[in-house]
Amino acid sequence: MTDNVENPSTPAAGGSSQPGYAEALAELESILAELERDNVDVDRLAGQVQRAAELIRLCRERIGNARMQIEHVVAELGS
Repeated sequence: MTDNVENPSTPAAGGSSQPGYAEALAELESILAELERDNVDVDRLAGQVQRAAELIRLCRERIGNARMQIEHVVAELGS
């Protein structure tokens, strides 16, 4: 039995490439470290915060998708 599950790190046809969960989390940690420094580049601040928000949305989406897949598998096991 195989389900046709799209690889979340593979972009959809015609879509732009998005980082995987681990890659997004690493980038978020990098942005956070940059923002925590004493000498934050104010010119980059708004862009970095915007990028962090995009990465957080991506991570939440990936977690939600993983949860649904796990619930589906568990439900199949119970039937």
